[in-house]
Amino acid sequence: MTRRIVDLSVALEAGIASDPPMMLPQIAYHGHAETAAQMASFFPGLTPDQLPGGEGWAVETLTVSTHNGTHLDAPYHFHSTMGGGKRAITIDEVPLEWCFSRGVKLDFRHFADGHVVSAAEVEAELARIGHELEPLDIVLVNTSAGARYGADDYLAAGCGMGREATLYLTERGVRVTGTDAWSWDAPFVHTARAFAETGDPSIIWEGHRAGMVTGYCHIEKLSNLESLPPHGFEVSCFPFKIKGASAGFTRAVAIIDKE
Repeated sequence: MTRRIVDLSVALEAGIASDPPMMLPQIAYHGHAETAAQMASFFPGLTPDQLPGGEGWAVETLTVSTHNGTHLDAPYHFHSTMGGGKRAITIDEVPLEWCFSRGVKLDFRHFADGHVVSAAEVEAELARIGHELEPLDIVLVNTSAGARYGADDYLAAGCGMGREATLYLTERGVRVTGTDAWSWDAPFVHTARAFAETGDPSIIWEGHRAGMVTGYCHIEKLSNLESLPPHGFEVSCFPFKIKGASAGFTRAVAIIDKE
């Protein structure tokens, strides 16, 4: 048996529309020639020209949020409490068992930007692909945003998962979900329009806030979901361990066994 590994992560990249302006990552690249003197300083008497080709090391300095790039959100990101009032766990406390499990993909690319997915729509898609959820399944949502990552309209692209859809999943034991959109919820620009019409604050971040009922994690800014089958694969999404943090970067991959 052989394995095919599908990269589900985007590269951390500066200069593209991956996040709102105040949250964009910055990357400073320091090349070999620039760092030769730095390297030589560790060895008294060594001059940069004595290094091979006069080169030091390549290194990068990052100014980032834990929510840049493909990352796993901890329940603490959504609210200070989860599970009916218990302290919400941070990313370094997320059970590793949640982060490597059977995967299932829901194809919601046909929904309009800003559409809020319902529990009935989740149930209908599971019936269409012939999958029955089991505890710790990792549910990935393929939206129209995946094809627009880095484009000017990315932040407004794709559907979002509503409160009842999220609770439908967590009530069945799902503890990690994911999306190729910027947020698990509908894009803010669409939610803001709905809030202006209704004045109902419960629609704001409703999918995230479902974590107050049952703690769960989700992956944001996934990629290549369109290349996955509906099921028959595993997902690995172990987060970078940052003490007390609300999220951690992850190199999310799908693992497909082939005969």
